[in-house]
Amino acid sequence: MARWWLPGLCLVLLSGLAGGAEQTNFVVVLCDDLGYGDLGCFGHPHIKTPHLDALAGEGLRLTDCYAAAPVCSPSRAGMLTGRIPNRLGVYDWIPANSPMHLQSREITIARLLKDAGYSTCHVGKWHCNGLFNSPEQPQPRDHGFEHWFSTQNNAAPSHKDPVNFVRNGNRVGPLTGYSSQIIVDEAISWLGQQNKSKPYLLMVWLHSPHEPIATANPYIEQYASVATSPLQAEYFGNVTQLDYEVGRLLKTIDQRGDRDRTLVYFSSDNGPETLNRYKGSERSFGSPSPLRGMKLHMYEGGIRVPGIVRWPTVIKTATNSAEPVASYDLLPTFCQIAGVKPPAERALDGTSLLPLFEGRSPTRTRPLYWQYDRAIGGENKVALRDGDWKLLANADLSKFELYHLKSDLSETRDLAVSEPARVAELSAKLKQLHEDVKNEGPTWPAGPGTGKKPTK
Repeated sequence: MARWWLPGLCLVLLSGLAGGAEQTNFVVVLCDDLGYGDLGCFGHPHIKTPHLDALAGEGLRLTDCYAAAPVCSPSRAGMLTGRIPNRLGVYDWIPANSPMHLQSREITIARLLKDAGYSTCHVGKWHCNGLFNSPEQPQPRDHGFEHWFSTQNNAAPSHKDPVNFVRNGNRVGPLTGYSSQIIVDEAISWLGQQNKSKPYLLMVWLHSPHEPIATANPYIEQYASVATSPLQAEYFGNVTQLDYEVGRLLKTIDQRGDRDRTLVYFSSDNGPETLNRYKGSERSFGSPSPLRGMKLHMYEGGIRVPGIVRWPTVIKTATNSAEPVASYDLLPTFCQIAGVKPPAERALDGTSLLPLFEGRSPTRTRPLYWQYDRAIGGENKVALRDGDWKLLANADLSKFELYHLKSDLSETRDLAVSEPARVAELSAKLKQLHEDVKNEGPTWPAGPGTGKKPTK
C-alpha cells in the first residue's frame, strides 16, 4: 500500500481547493451484473480481461468491495448519493413508467462537483427513474450531469444496434454497433471537447454483461474451445469486449495527459445474473466464485463485486486491500479529494476512502448495511458487515445468521448459535440502523415496481 508523505498530502489538498489544472479528475466505470469472479485479475480461469488486469496492476485491487444493493437501481442511487438506497426510496429495480425515482431533494456527487467547477458527464445506463426523459421526474441533468447520453434501463432491443439512447433530452434514434462501444465512443467524444484546465467527473455505466447478451463474433470465437456452450462463449466474449472498451477509454485519458491527475474507479452494480433460464436456454454464466449467492441474494455473491482503483500520484501500483468498502463511499471520498464540503443536513452512510489510498484504515461511523425486501436464496432480507463479521436477518429481524468472512469467505459456517454475544451486539446495531433507514424512506403511490396496483 502506498505510504502518504506530507508533500503529497499538501499537493492533493491544495489541488482540490485551489482549482486549475492540478485538480483531480474522477472517472467511474460501472458494469452491469458483472460477477466477483468474472475478471482475470479476480481469478476467472478462462475470461481474458487484459486491460482491467493491467489497471489492477497499475493501482489498487479491492477484494472486499461492495455494491450498495444486490440489484441495479438501488445500487446506482446509493453510489450517486453516498446513502443507503432505502433512505432514498429506491427499494428495487425501477420499471418503465414507475413513480419510483431518485428525488430532486437528494444531493449527488455530480451536483456537488458541478457546483465546485467540474465538468460532469453520464454515459450509459441510468435506471434511477421510471419516467425517463420526462419533466415529471428528475433526469441526469437535474442530478448534476451537464452532458448525458443514457438509457432508462437496458440497451434495447439488445446490446447490438440499440434504439433507445437519449442525449441531453433528445432521442438519438437507431445506432450501429454494440452498447459498450457506443457508450465509450460518447465518453471519448465528450473528453475531446473538454478544456484541459478544467477538472471533470465522468461516469461510464455500461450495460454489459447484463441480459440480453449481444457480443461481436471475434470475441465469441476466442472461447470456442473452452466454453461449454455457444451461449457461454458469448457471455465470456461479452466480458472481454467490455474490457476492450474500457481499455480504449483508459488510453484516451492517458493520451490527454490526464493519467496522473485522474482517479479511475471500476466496479459492478451487483453480483452476476441469477436467472437460470433465458428463452429456454442456460444463460447464467457470470461467476460469483468463491462467494455464495448471486444477484438478488444477501449473501456475498449478491453484493460483493470486483473493485479496482487507479490514481498514479497517490496509490502504489499492484497493491491489494481487504478493507470493506462500498460504492456509497465514493461521494465522501471525491468530496474530500476535491476540497468540497459534503451535505451536512442528512445522513451519509459512506466514508472517505482517502486514508485507504494513503495506506491506513478509513474511519467508518456506522457498519455497512443492506436491505432488499425481495431478496431470494432464503429468508434473509437485511445484512450488516462490521469488521470481519457479517450478520444476516429475515424481514422482521427475528432470525439471524452470523459469518466470520475472513475465515469463511463462502459463508458455509453459520456461527449464530455458537456466538450468542456477537449476535446480540451486531443485531442491536442492525436494528438501530434498520429503524433509522426505514423512518427516512418515502412511500410511493401505486404504480409499476412499487408493489401496489394503480387505481383505475
